[in-house]
Amino acid sequence: MTSGRAQNTPRAALPPLPAPLGVPKPGPVNDAPYAPLPIVPGGVVVPLYPPGSTFLKAERVREAEQYSMSQAVPGRINSIVNIHNPSIEVHMVDRGLNTGAAVILVAGGGHNTLNVGTESADFVPFFYNYGVNTIILRNRLRKDGYDVQKDAVNDALQAIRLVRAYAKEWGIDPNKIGIMGFSAGAELAAPSAVLFADFDKKNSDPGDPLAGISSRPDFVGIVYPGPTPFARNRTAPPIPRNVPPAFLVCGGSGDRVHAVWAMEYFTAMLAIGVPNIEMHIYGNGRHPGDALPDGSRMTGGLTDRNAIPLGTWQYRYIEWFRDLGFLQKPGVETKAAKDIAAFVNSPAR
Repeated sequence: MTSGRAQNTPRAALPPLPAPLGVPKPGPVNDAPYAPLPIVPGGVVVPLYPPGSTFLKAERVREAEQYSMSQAVPGRINSIVNIHNPSIEVHMVDRGLNTGAAVILVAGGGHNTLNVGTESADFVPFFYNYGVNTIILRNRLRKDGYDVQKDAVNDALQAIRLVRAYAKEWGIDPNKIGIMGFSAGAELAAPSAVLFADFDKKNSDPGDPLAGISSRPDFVGIVYPGPTPFARNRTAPPIPRNVPPAFLVCGGSGDRVHAVWAMEYFTAMLAIGVPNIEMHIYGNGRHPGDALPDGSRMTGGLTDRNAIPLGTWQYRYIEWFRDLGFLQKPGVETKAAKDIAAFVNSPAR
């Protein structure tokens, strides 16, 4: 059978392909503080701090962010740098599906870049499927001259209370707001679980519109983390009795250093009996960005990772999340909240 075209008959040239549409680009630069555009279509972008805030560098707040775009997928932002007006980008779910839960995502990148492709944007549709609202945090980076322990951790805590402040407008349950950090991003998520009271005390000025709104996360995800507050070479802070439950995940021997950091956090919580602390250390798995034998690089986030068990960690997270009651309808008290209340009222170990 032939195709109907005579063999060796010249055919007309194909028309040229159109250029990609809807490719994200940085927002415009003017005399106002820089206002970023959404990474994922439909996102509501809100600056973390008001203009003139002492948290910001006035001489740099107007600079535009810089995007590293995928060379193979038009419109996909792999990473961002030059963040001087940090923000959150909110993605809501439909009312009939909405659980009221909200996850603030903090991408990794060694504090040199913010890898928002695999460790933020990809999670918007994933969590939507479970009725979970997603917030992408654009925090400040060490590469751009910021102190991680001060500036970037403050960005994470400020993001939590900003989401809680607008919870009603966004259909979010104020008691179901948490944070998930990846690698360097986990160095922001883990401290938020233990430093929230001090942050709230320091930012309680009546002139602050967020004064009195708690920055305590209701749950924490710590994914292949950098050093946590409980790392061996650090002075561990006191653990508040109402410390939130945590889910930790990492590769094992192939990502040994990050696994040790995950275990140090887990061990500190387990030592005093904090409820609902879950950890998965997988035997096979490397850190995102590590070189593989074929010359490629290990990917992170939701990627399949060549079908190894580490590539399914997100489903273990959903199981933990459901077990703690975060996938119920808004307004229903979670098992996590009940267990923390019981722990707070129990004798300290």
